[in-house]
Amino acid sequence: MNRVLVLISLFGFLGLASCEKKEEKKEEEVSFRVTSPLQKDTMVTKEYVSQIHAIQHIELRALEKGYLQKIFVDEGQAVRQGQLMFQIMPIVYQAELQKSEAEANYVDIEYRNTKRLADSNIVSKNELALSKAKFDKAKAEVNLAKTHLQFTTIKAPFNGIMDQFRVRQGSMVDEGDLLTTLSDNSKMWVYFNVPEAEYLNFKTHANGPQNVHLLMANNERFPYAGVVETIEADFNNETGNIAFRATFPNPKGLLRHGETGSIEMTVPLKKALIIPQKATFEVLEKKYVYVVDSKGVIRSREISIAAELPHIFIVRDGLNKDDKILLEGLRQVKENEKIHYKFEQPASVIANLGLYAE
Repeated sequence: MNRVLVLISLFGFLGLASCEKKEEKKEEEVSFRVTSPLQKDTMVTKEYVSQIHAIQHIELRALEKGYLQKIFVDEGQAVRQGQLMFQIMPIVYQAELQKSEAEANYVDIEYRNTKRLADSNIVSKNELALSKAKFDKAKAEVNLAKTHLQFTTIKAPFNGIMDQFRVRQGSMVDEGDLLTTLSDNSKMWVYFNVPEAEYLNFKTHANGPQNVHLLMANNERFPYAGVVETIEADFNNETGNIAFRATFPNPKGLLRHGETGSIEMTVPLKKALIIPQKATFEVLEKKYVYVVDSKGVIRSREISIAAELPHIFIVRDGLNKDDKILLEGLRQVKENEKIHYKFEQPASVIANLGLYAE
């Protein structure tokens, strides 16, 4: 009986040892997927907050003092160049014109009489010159009075759209008072700020005019493409940005002065390092990867991101193309742990993400 018990215990011990060996062997066989950054030239679409301005946007102000007698247009109305918009009561200026014309007629008669006398050598040439000067001054006063009278009518200087009235009919306006603003929305200037590094990429690799797109405030793309035509001369030392200006056609008048939106601009990146997003983790809003050294030991390393696309990051700093990074199982490992891994080619890894990077 004792012999039987000993044999049973022995078999149990051997079976337990066999299970432990199998578990150890199983643990040893755990292998992690590892890859490297994919290095290639690519294009990234960046978004920039933008301000939309009319190609012409001006203030219309009263040129003379008086009562606003008539308003011939309405707020939001499209007007044509030369169209009458406002009329300031012209009675005073009409009276001034009549007075200056009467004085000019009187001086004209006086000048002609003096000229006849001068031709007969009755008066001196100096007296004739003085009379001529008085006559020229009187004509200038007439022209000035006509100008003041013309300033009582305000006409549209170009085709555009009226803004809100700042005064009402019958108001007393002074010279320089703001009446309204006028915008030419046939084309729009869209301003956006670009960081220095992206500006350098743009200037280095751009060939010819750069087309951009506008994402409007309702997250819909404006149906017409714009062209970057102007870059300001100086960087803003506080922000490190420089202002770009893109011109957009606006044939249907959808865009208005003062709107906001986002510019979508394609930026070329030479020898960009591309990694899957799932190979990264965050600590205190900083991004890290696990880098595998030549001995199979993993260590975390902080990286900075140049651009984010669906399922992938483009790395600015922290990695080079020969680094090996842990692709999966980031929560199953610990810092300075030695792992068994299987290396996968980065091109194959990226391709299996279903992405296309050109």
